[in-house]
Amino acid sequence: MAFGRSSRRTAPIEPVTLKILVAGGFGVGKTTLVGAVSEIRPLRTEESLTEAGAVVDDLSGVESKTTTTVAMDFGRITLREDLVLYLFGTPGQDRFWFLWDELAQGALGAVVLADTRRLSDCFAAVDYFERRGIPFAVAVNRFEGAEPFPPETVRGALDLDPEVPLLMGDARDRESVKGILVSVVEHALARVDRDREPAAR
Repeated sequence: MAFGRSSRRTAPIEPVTLKILVAGGFGVGKTTLVGAVSEIRPLRTEESLTEAGAVVDDLSGVESKTTTTVAMDFGRITLREDLVLYLFGTPGQDRFWFLWDELAQGALGAVVLADTRRLSDCFAAVDYFERRGIPFAVAVNRFEGAEPFPPETVRGALDLDPEVPLLMGDARDRESVKGILVSVVEHALARVDRDREPAAR
């Protein structure tokens, strides 16, 4: 019995799935970033800001913000047929940082979103990933009205190692966010390859 081309079936490609964290200060755009690229309806755990939280939530610079993430944001994006990213947005407020250790388990790398109007808000995230050896990139989210500082100025202010990618982008723009995620994956995989190299004799 002869088999034509139409009867041949190629085995489906089993994609590699990677976990990426999206971190940064309160109101920096983490939920927006995940929503901008997710090919599924993003899971969001947002609650309305209340007067009770006013004593612990600093709204300076984000006075129009009315909700906050209390657990995580979750989304998924297929970068290639064989590569899928699961995105986990971390809560930005101090009182929810106890969740970070759980979310960080199994993460390949992270994006630290920064707002130049409140740059100190991302210090904690930078410190967290440095201390745990998790590869990360810093992405400056361009907000209207924010002064466009040169990358070297931002890098110096955050005291970033030269190898840490520093990117400029827009958390609302799908292509911009995809570029940021690709940079994070490339940086993280390069770190993995470098760590696997045998020590020079």
